[in-house]
Amino acid sequence: MNTFNENHKKKGELKIFFIKLVSVVIAIVITINILFNIIFGERLEQLDEILLLNKSNFRIEFKDKLRKELEQGLERENIFYEEDKVLLYKLYKKIITEFDDIDKNKLN
Repeated sequence: MNTFNENHKKKGELKIFFIKLVSVVIAIVITINILFNIIFGERLEQLDEILLLNKSNFRIEFKDKLRKELEQGLERENIFYEEDKVLLYKLYKKIITEFDDIDKNKLN
């Protein structure tokens, strides 16, 4: 009779163990899913938009966003920040000097 009670008790303990194990696994999966969506979800949506530029409606939407940003930039008094102006001017000067160094014979 003792062995019957011990086996029944062990089965009950195993049942509780598996219920706890399944609960913990489900909680971990839900936590990982939520963290993944919070951290990477928005970035993946932006990447999908870039990859879908070959589709017409996405190109039109992207073009409209770009136009809107350009219009907003033109409405401001200064388009560039001072540091950006300096960098662009240095880049411009470097390009001009490289164009001056072109072998004129290769242009024909």
